Amino acid sequence: MSKYSWLSLILFIGSVFFFFLFKGPNADLLLGVIVFGVLSIAGIICSILTKRWAWIIGGGLVHGGVLGFSYTLLLAGGIAGF
Repeated sequence: MSKYSWLSLILFIGSVFFFFLFKGPNADLLLGVIVFGVLSIAGIICSILTKRWAWIIGGGLVHGGVLGFSYTLLLAGGIAGF
């Protein structure tokens, strides 16, 4: 495993840890959208830089799911009016 694959894995684990620290009634949605978006885009870039198809597909799916969750938070914040 290359350093980019490890970095992609660490970014996903960081997203999971942030999710468990982030939840609650007083959670700031905008902060969550920014953190999840940045971590997932950085993870997708790192998985592409590995140049191995298994890591590119796996990282794209996993970090794409986190990015979809970030978009859902953005949509929920827009409906609620932040």
